[in-house]
Amino acid sequence: MVKIRYHNVTRLCHTRTILSVNRRYPGPPLVAREGDRVIVKVVNHVANNVSIHWHGIRQLTTGWSDGPSYVTQCPIQTNQSYIYNFTITGQRGTLLWHAHFSWLRATIHGPIIILPKHNQSYPFQKPHKEVTIILGEWFNVDPEAIISQALKTGGGPNVSDAYTINGLPGLLYNCSSKDTYKLKVKPGKTYLLRLINAALNDELFFTIANHTLTVVEGDAIYTKPFDTDKLLITPGQTTNVLLKTKPEYPNSKFLIAARPYSPGQGTFDNSTTMGILEYEHPFKKPFKNLTLIQPNLPQINDTQFVSNFTMKFRSLANYEFPANVPKTVDKRFFFTVGLGTSPCPKNTTCQGPTNSTKFAASVNNVSFTLPSVAILQAYYFGQSNGVYTTDFPVEPMVPFNYTGIAPNNTNVMNGTRTVVLPFNTSVELVMQDTSILGAESHPLHLHGFNFFVVGQGFGNFDPVKDPAKFNLVDPMERNTAGVPAGGWIAIRFLADNPGVWFMHCHLDVHTSWGLKMAWIVLDGPEPNQKLQPPPSDLPRC
Repeated sequence: MVKIRYHNVTRLCHTRTILSVNRRYPGPPLVAREGDRVIVKVVNHVANNVSIHWHGIRQLTTGWSDGPSYVTQCPIQTNQSYIYNFTITGQRGTLLWHAHFSWLRATIHGPIIILPKHNQSYPFQKPHKEVTIILGEWFNVDPEAIISQALKTGGGPNVSDAYTINGLPGLLYNCSSKDTYKLKVKPGKTYLLRLINAALNDELFFTIANHTLTVVEGDAIYTKPFDTDKLLITPGQTTNVLLKTKPEYPNSKFLIAARPYSPGQGTFDNSTTMGILEYEHPFKKPFKNLTLIQPNLPQINDTQFVSNFTMKFRSLANYEFPANVPKTVDKRFFFTVGLGTSPCPKNTTCQGPTNSTKFAASVNNVSFTLPSVAILQAYYFGQSNGVYTTDFPVEPMVPFNYTGIAPNNTNVMNGTRTVVLPFNTSVELVMQDTSILGAESHPLHLHGFNFFVVGQGFGNFDPVKDPAKFNLVDPMERNTAGVPAGGWIAIRFLADNPGVWFMHCHLDVHTSWGLKMAWIVLDGPEPNQKLQPPPSDLPRC
């Protein structure tokens, strides 16, 4: 039973009433095994509408339980409840759950831990202990007020006041020395750290001073292991790493740190959250005044590090864990993703790029408008009229030099436009960043599917030369991947899951501005290839 309630929390000497699950921040873990059926009743005890998204769960034929408000369900209204009911199929590792209504996920989020089946083990050394580390953002004021004001004025929203590790800001922030996360370890052991980025608007670098981390999984997919001393994790992504502790007790403590990666020109919270890695002394008498070893993180805008790091991810692609990347392609799409503008309402001034414009964001210059009823419901009951259309452009309607000089007209179009895919269509999608209002990185999340990242690069995608370099052998399989700032990413997936599936930037400000769209996947011929009927307690709009 999940209860959404009000909950007073104090951080940075500010006490604020937040929304949380079961009065926990971050929220409680959902722990299950691969193959388990999961049933979660969510009861809404607050004034806000809310829904919960089980981020990265495939939801095979159970799209009604996916969670994005006005896409697969109407939100759960005050004093109402809804039962999410799904089976975890072919997945194991770390994912996350979070609210999927406006900016409520700032405080309504938690880990999903999927253990292997009973008789199966990890494809790496069994850890001494497993630890979940959730990176987040803290706001001294209600995030709902922040985005509401930004959408009204057309300007960029106020940024967060701190980053957090498991809800704690750490040493560097005002009045937070007691609110510092501590990870206690023993010498000569291996720990599995389940890292989750639940921040609203920031991709984050992460490191543990003077320690090497071995990456073994991303987005609940095992990887070919590789070592690194620092990593990048975008909102919505998860990364499992092995931490091998030092063989002897060191007379030092080690700082754990996370800070933003921000290649764009917008404002961001330029601060660092710190935790402490402490070795437990075998004689229970720790030395006083241990040296605090400082961490080393990339520069705020180190796009080259980000590119090099993401290229290291490779699927295991072995007999037990194959990489079933589509080798042939039925449908190709080319989507531009980026920022743009909307005109200011008549006789008003706005705080967008000019005083006559508001900030907007789009895919193929279409800024997606959420309808007032759920798209999945309208689709299932054949009532699409006035809710959505099926004419989303498969490529930019007006091609231009995407990463060069911006076009004169930066205004976006608005609409609830979708793409319809027959069941089992193999899709190749190239997503191209635009520099219309400055190049930015966009972590794109696709609901209902994992996809394979077969290629990426900087500049404009070259449809003649670039596909020759695609990796179709062991590409990384993910549910969230960054479109590089001033570059492109190519993904492939098999549309084998009937329903309506949201795809959006996981920087919530970009989602609020319209950087989102939806795919409709038709039923297949077999009974297990059809969308299940809606549950009787499906919320109403």
